Parts: sequence; structure tokens; C-alpha cells
Amino acid sequence: MSEVESPERVGGWTRLVTARPRLSLLGALLITALAVFAGSGVADRMGSGGWEAPDAESTYTTQVLEREFPDSQPNLLLLVDSGGASVDDPAVAAEAARLAERLSAEPGISGVGSYWRTKSPALRSGDGHEAILAARIGGDEKGAGEVLDRIAPAYRGTHGPVEVSVGGPVAVRHEMQSIIQEDLLRAELIALPVTLVLLVMVFGSAIAALLPLAVGIVAILGTNAVLRGITEFTDVSVFAQNLTTALGLGLAIDYALFIVRRFREEIAAGAETRAAIGTTLRTAGRTVLFSALTVAVSLAAMMVFPQYFLRSFAYAGIAVVLLAAAAALILLPAALMLLGPRVNSLDLRRLLRRRERTGAEAGAGESPGRGWARFSVLVMRRAPVFAVVTTVGLVLLGLPFLGVKFGTADDRQLPAAAESRVVQEHIREGFPGSPGGGLEVLAEGAASPREYAAFRERIDALPGVQRVDGPVTGDGVAYYDVLPEGESVGQGAQDLVRKLRAEPAPFDTKVTGTAAVLVDSKDAIADRLPWAVGIIVVATLLLVFLLTGSVLIPLQAVALNALSLTAMFGAVVWVFQEGNLSGLLSFTSTGDIETTLPVLMFCVAFGLSMDYGVFLLSRIKEEYDRTGDHEHSVTFGLRRTGGLITAAAVILAVVMVAIGTSRVTNTKMLGLGIALAVLMDAMVVRSLLVPAVMKLMGRVTWWAPAPLRAFHERFGLSEGEPARAGARSDGEISAAGDRERDKITAGA
Repeated sequence: MSEVESPERVGGWTRLVTARPRLSLLGALLITALAVFAGSGVADRMGSGGWEAPDAESTYTTQVLEREFPDSQPNLLLLVDSGGASVDDPAVAAEAARLAERLSAEPGISGVGSYWRTKSPALRSGDGHEAILAARIGGDEKGAGEVLDRIAPAYRGTHGPVEVSVGGPVAVRHEMQSIIQEDLLRAELIALPVTLVLLVMVFGSAIAALLPLAVGIVAILGTNAVLRGITEFTDVSVFAQNLTTALGLGLAIDYALFIVRRFREEIAAGAETRAAIGTTLRTAGRTVLFSALTVAVSLAAMMVFPQYFLRSFAYAGIAVVLLAAAAALILLPAALMLLGPRVNSLDLRRLLRRRERTGAEAGAGESPGRGWARFSVLVMRRAPVFAVVTTVGLVLLGLPFLGVKFGTADDRQLPAAAESRVVQEHIREGFPGSPGGGLEVLAEGAASPREYAAFRERIDALPGVQRVDGPVTGDGVAYYDVLPEGESVGQGAQDLVRKLRAEPAPFDTKVTGTAAVLVDSKDAIADRLPWAVGIIVVATLLLVFLLTGSVLIPLQAVALNALSLTAMFGAVVWVFQEGNLSGLLSFTSTGDIETTLPVLMFCVAFGLSMDYGVFLLSRIKEEYDRTGDHEHSVTFGLRRTGGLITAAAVILAVVMVAIGTSRVTNTKMLGLGIALAVLMDAMVVRSLLVPAVMKLMGRVTWWAPAPLRAFHERFGLSEGEPARAGARSDGEISAAGDRERDKITAGA
């Protein structure tokens, strides 16, 4: 039972956040209302791309070609189906010419071309019943989307003897953005009521269950407002909204669970409301602060990458984590101050049970965790077995990741019935050379026709080249179209990109195209990945040291966190790359994984793993500071937090699975993959590996050299109070711990 706190021991932060609780909550309500207004329409300002590196050669080349040769970079493709007639039929050709002329007159459209104008075989299907009318929509993603929304209805559908469908990269991105917004709304409608039911099951009290949900909603709405502001200065990916919802609910609920749970323990122990809040903030509040910092650092590491897709998740993640922590540490104490013991009101579980709990258990509304304590004793008694078997099992689950193949997102991310995907599949399967899937070689600098021709011959002689068109010349600049053999983004095409870049020429050459963008993206990630991992590891080691004062526990935390991610990475390859369960999960496997996804999933899942790790370690450290008994502290920590961590993990997994119901494959992969990582971390690593490893390490777990011990005593923060004079001796502590473990084992 916790010692009852006196008002004199209430700290300054507690007095600050509980002095005027009604005023604090009213202010929060007003700020949240402003956030709703400020964040409205944020999704419409977001982009659906961001996988390419802005400083890469392929990006520069694409920009030059867009400026100098707009018709070389069509992003709008109209698939013209002539039905049973040939595309060369005079009536079909006349209608296609009218459509092309009309499209050329549309504001924002340039570089209109078609099969009927060029007679290029690449723009005519093999059966002769379909052909392509291509154009370019200029401007950024938002402007291009607005142009598409304006013109698409006028061209989609029947026009005389032809049927027109709208596709191309701009249509794929725009449709993906619309589907993500729809799916996110559906995910929220699924996650919120299910989360509320789970919280009621955890707390019993409907009042206590609503508090974490309120913190999560405040964090989500506040983050949307922050992202709306960021879109004024830089690009933000629409995918980041999924992370906002997931972390906003998940972490806010985690933090609120931890704080409300500790508050209820103090109230059940007889503490006065303000004193209970003071103890809660001094203990659980510090843990929440450390957890938020570790998660924020893991997400901030994505800022080192140049792709705005990854940077967007850093913006959203940092904002939602800090807002969730702020709401939990400022607004939640104010609400608890007003509620006091009434936080246990409306115990809905009484409707489902025949007799009520009594004593402290009824007051707290939660199990004292004896089952977790007995389980931890069992694990520590067989520590070598549990440590080896669990580690080997996790490594085996991660083995499929050794065969990972990296690719780029395309139309197959979309549902099979999506119009832009249908168009792209018709082109990919029915047209020779897959229009739009080739490479473009830019030649900058004056050259003679003979030099241009000689370079074309050298390109044509390279292994892996199917056809070379061009050069198309301009004022001191020219470009070649190069069609690679095989898949447009396969390994052969990527090798060809490097060969083209290495080929000597009498002028400056640069290469772009889908395969070139992939090569540059992979290189950019490989260059910066060590920095990102280094930032995460160093920051984690420092923060966990400040929390525990141990040198070995931070190393253990990093190693076990990394091990907890193996199942996620193995499942990503086995399911999404190899296509297992594709029918059940309704997606199309492309045989590879989008390059940025593993980086994103690592940063998010590692941060969430540290979240649970900090919860457990902080309670173990608090008890170890109080008693000095290592094994008893591990048992006590798992007893107090095992059920809490499991409940939090299940709730976060529910949110991530709701995100994983998305019809866009990358979002599905993100949601389901992180849900698996969270469950594996909470139910396997925290339950089995942590107690087993800490048992094997013994009291040396808490070792630190004298200079670092002094540093921690001065600057470190941890739960609980320092051991007071007159504390029990090590022998008394050990004997007491043995007696408690004997009681637990006996089922007392």
C-alpha cells in the first residue's frame, strides 16, 4: 500500500495544473475548438507522393524535361477504347482528334499528343482496339489535382464511337489521396467505439474510460492544426494523417492509462485527491515524459531523409506525441482534480458480474496483478530456457526479411476497381513497351547531329536496352527515350540506369524515369540510414540511462526493442512481397516492398516499443530504489504494469488494424505491420525476454561506473523517492522478497 501523501509534499507542477482546474479545462476546450477550425481541410493540402529525393539526379532531370519538353513527361493518359472497331477507323480517328484539340485548349494542360498524331506503336494496343491520348498537367500536386477534378468528368465516358477512361500518374496519385481520406474516416469510426469498449473493460468505470479517449481526440485535432500550418511552408504526405490518428489515440491512451491507473492506486490507498495527483505526476508523470521523449526522438530521426514522404511522418509524429503528453500532464490532472474518487463512477462491469469486488481491489477497479507476478516468477526460474527459446523464435520469424526486394509504389496500391489502376493495367498488359515505363536520358550542351547519333548507337548497344527513340533536340539540350527489357523497375532496369549514367558522352548526360527515381531513392536512404539509426540509438541510450542510472539497461533496451521488430519485418516480406494472404487481405502483391516503408515502420515501431519499455522499467526502478531487491523489483514491476501494457498494446493494435483495413496497400502494410510489432513487444518481449534477461544479469543490471553514477545522481530523473535513512538492510530486503515470492507462487 502506498504511503499517504501530505499536502506539504505536493510539488509546484501539481499546484500549477490543479490550481484552477475548471479554467484549465475551459481553456483546453477553446484551444481544441480553434484547432478544429485551423485544421479543417488539411487533407486537401497534402500530397500523395514524396518518395523521390528532391536533390537527386532523376529529380533535376525530370524538372528540365518538364520545362524544355513538356510532351516528354505526360502525367495524364486518356485510354481511348474503340470497341470492336480498329483505332485506325476514320470515325474513331476523327473523334480522337476532336478530343485532343479540346484537351489542348484546357487551362493547365500542355504537351498533348496521341497515337493518331504520332502513329507510335507504343501508343496503340496489341489488338488494335485501344490507343492513348497523352498530356501533361503542370504545377504542384495540389494544383494538378484541381485541374484533374475540373476536366476529368468532361472526358470520362462515351464520346461517339469511343469510350474514354482517365489514368496516368496524376490520376493514380489523386485517386490514392481520395481513397486514403475515405479509409481514414472509416478507420476512425471503427477504432473509436471499439477503443471505448476496451477502455471500459480495463477500467470498469465509464468516467475513467472516457478520460484517455478525450486526451487522444485533443492530440489528433491539435496535430491536424499543426500539419495545416506546416503545409504552408513545405510538402506533407497525406499518409501522415494515418499516423496522426494511430499515435494520437494509441499514445494518448497509453499515457492516460498510466496516469489514471496510478491515480486510482493512490486514491484506493487513502490519499487525498491533490496529494494523489502529486504522487502520480512525480512517478507516472515522469514516465510519460520520458516515454514521449523517446518516441519523439525515434520519429524525429526521419527528418534526416530528403523524401518528404518520410519527413511528413516526423512532422506528424513529433506533434502528436508532444500534444498527447501535454494533454496527459496538464489537462488530465485538472480533470482528476475535479473528479477525485468519482473517477471510479459508473462501473459498467457490475452489469456483467454477479458480485462486486471488495476492498482496495474494488476501489481501484483493477486486478492487483497476481497472475503477472506468478508468471514473472515462473519465467525467472527458467530464465535460460525462456531467453533462448524466445530469442530463437523471434529471429526465425524475421528470416524472410533477408529476401526483401525494394521497389516503388505504383497503381497496384489501389483497389482493383479503381479507374486509374484499370487504365494502367490495360496499358501495362496490352501495349508494347509499357508507355511511361521507360527511361529518359537528358543531354545538355551543344552537339552536332553526328555526335547525337553516335551516342544513340552507344546506348542501343548497352545490354538490357530494348529500343532507343530520339534524340529530340531543343536549344542546346536534347533527350532520348530508352525502353529497358523486362520490368520497368526490375533489377535489369535499375542496372541499366547505372550503365547509362556511366556511359561517356561529348555532353553532360543525366537519367530519369521510374527506375532512375527508385535507384536514387534507395541511394538516398542508404546514405542517411546510419545517421537515423545512430540518432535513435544514442538518444535512447541517453534517455534510458537518465531514467535508470544503469549502463547495461539502456543497451538491453535497444537490443530487445530491435529484436521485437523481427516478426514485423518478416511478416511484411512473407505477406506483402511474396503475396501470402493477399486474397484474405485484398491486395495485389508487386513482388517488392516500397523503399521508404521499412524505414518508416522501424522508426514508429521502435518508438512504440520504447514506450512500453519505459513503462515497465520505470516501475521496476521505482521498486528497486525503494527496496534494493532486484528479483522482487522485476516481479513487482511486471505485476503492476503487465496488465496495463497488454491492455495498451491491444488498444493500439485495434487502432492500427483499423488503419490496416485501408484499400491502399502501403497503408494496409503500415497498419497491420505495426499492430503485429506492438503485440509481439508487449506479449512476448516485455512478458518473457525482459524478466528472463534481467534475471540472468542479476544485480549487475544496475551497474554504472562511478562518474556516470554521479552524473545520474545530479541530472537523472526517476520514479519514486530516494531510499531514506533507516531503510532495511540487504539481508532484510532479500528475506522479505523471498517471502513475497513464496506467497505469490503459493497463490496467496
